[in-house]
Amino acid sequence: MENEFFSNTELVGYLASLLLIVSFLMKNIRTLRLINSLGCIGFVVYGFLLQTSWPVIITNAFIVGINMYYLYFKRVV
Repeated sequence: MENEFFSNTELVGYLASLLLIVSFLMKNIRTLRLINSLGCIGFVVYGFLLQTSWPVIITNAFIVGINMYYLYFKRVV
């Protein structure tokens, strides 16, 4: 079911954008990376909803990988 104002695809994109914006307001780097990762995952989903937009998917999947590396292997505080 489509929203009256936005498609479901657009809503996913707006939510992902909001999460990325909010992530950069965080003072704690761990929180920033966690919220940023959620936003990037949202953009990966958004990329697939756009009939597979590889530039969106690849870039954001790579950023999630970087965030996970620093969160779990470098133990960012």
